[in-house]
Amino acid sequence: MKILIVEDETEIANGIKNYFQPNGVQCEMASNSRQAIEKIEMYDYDCILLDLMLPDGDGFEVLKTLRNLGKTDGVIIISAKENLDTRIEGFQLGADDYLTKPFHLSELLVRMQALIRRKNFKGHNVVKFNEISVDVFSKSVTVNGQLLDVTKKEIDLLLFLIGNENKVLSKAAIAEHLSGDMADMLDNHDFVYAHIKNLKKKLSKAGSGEYISTVYGLGYKWQNG
Repeated sequence: MKILIVEDETEIANGIKNYFQPNGVQCEMASNSRQAIEKIEMYDYDCILLDLMLPDGDGFEVLKTLRNLGKTDGVIIISAKENLDTRIEGFQLGADDYLTKPFHLSELLVRMQALIRRKNFKGHNVVKFNEISVDVFSKSVTVNGQLLDVTKKEIDLLLFLIGNENKVLSKAAIAEHLSGDMADMLDNHDFVYAHIKNLKKKLSKAGSGEYISTVYGLGYKWQNG
């Protein structure tokens, strides 16, 4: 999963990033509203952690821009502002959750995971697609009960594909999801093909149906038959 941390306090932002990354979360950073708006215009995120008090404006402007763009990225407001009016305004503008500073990183992680499950997988901890089962918490994949030896990137790719069933995903979109804005610095997206190839091989060897199809010139699609 890929998130954007919009936070001008470096210590807090780095603390979230350092806690989340070992849990399989790809973290990108923005320290002001201008950077945040540039990123949300260019990329899609599973979740955005949004501080309201930014050096160049109000975090609500970032939220307004996101929703005006028609994007459905999950948003958790993390703010020192603790009053009912602020909470109500945040929810009215399209925030999904609100957490007041100071907070425990463990609680923030759980809330974010719950939000992503609600949005992408109808709240389930275990994502199932026919004979395939993916445990989001334990980061494990089984096919007909057989445990697969898969990497974190392959699990992230599998969840991304299943969560976008019947949608054509470009190589660039997959690269961005797996590598964040680092994808822009790569000469090509050949690593996407390698991950797709390895995932298909492992699923097929375990007896899974062939759900990943290549849409020539466009990208890849996950579909049932």
